[in-house]
Amino acid sequence: MTTLRARDLAPVLSTLLVAGLFSLSSPLLAADDADPAAPKGAAVTVLKAAKSCFANIVEVSGTIIAREETQVRPERMGLKVAEVMVDAGDSVTAGQVLARLALPEGGQITVQAPVAGVISASNAAVGGPATGSKGEALFSIIARGEFDLVGMVPTRDIAKLQVNQTARIKVIGAGEVDGRVRRLSTTVEPNSQLAQVFVGVTTPRRLLINSSGRAQIRTGQSCGVAVPLTAILYGTAGTVVQVVRRARVETRRVETGLMSAGQVEITSGLQEGDIVVARAGALLREGDPVRAVAASADAK
Repeated sequence: MTTLRARDLAPVLSTLLVAGLFSLSSPLLAADDADPAAPKGAAVTVLKAAKSCFANIVEVSGTIIAREETQVRPERMGLKVAEVMVDAGDSVTAGQVLARLALPEGGQITVQAPVAGVISASNAAVGGPATGSKGEALFSIIARGEFDLVGMVPTRDIAKLQVNQTARIKVIGAGEVDGRVRRLSTTVEPNSQLAQVFVGVTTPRRLLINSSGRAQIRTGQSCGVAVPLTAILYGTAGTVVQVVRRARVETRRVETGLMSAGQVEITSGLQEGDIVVARAGALLREGDPVRAVAASADAK
């Protein structure tokens, strides 16, 4: 077998070129020039605009209060406390003995809980009067251990709320608990234009009166086209996304709606299936040629 070197190929190639049997436009020599009309821009990561549903949430910040507080006083005045059976913070049942009072003529009578609940305050002390000089109650009971989160919301949100809507409440010191809209104010504070909302708290946990909480009330949901927050640019021209069409950048002005978990609802300006730049940036301008690279599932 004869081995040809590069310098030995020169006369052969010259002969072939003259004969028209070989061309410099051959794929072997010009593979990169197969489509000279295709734009050769920067590679950008893209994804398809897809439909998604967003929960419509109204947030209420406020404080925890007792829904109903019952004051317990002895039926007979001027007696002294002989024995105290409960302390503040204790849970009691209806009819449970809270204290015993000494009678001047001898013997004792009992003070019982009129309702079940939690003792929120106690002014009973052995040897002390059963009724204080200022007329304080002997005990205060949070009836049935029921609490409300009372807060204020803007008038634009009060129309979205209805009694019995479910809520998730985060209470400082107690974590997250369930709740339900119990009552809505029929008036608005004139200066702030805020309305009052009462959210009933459902939990076996012991809550502290006047502790702070925040309720998220789900009022419905909205379904439409969504893109990641990273695909949106905010500027003097408004809110825009960058779309890749025919290998070039197009800037689309959009209107946004709800947002959740890093996704933003697009209410206008974009259609399902549009190819969107995953991370929009000022370096990309209208008409720039780009090479679209699909985002991986892990990157979304």
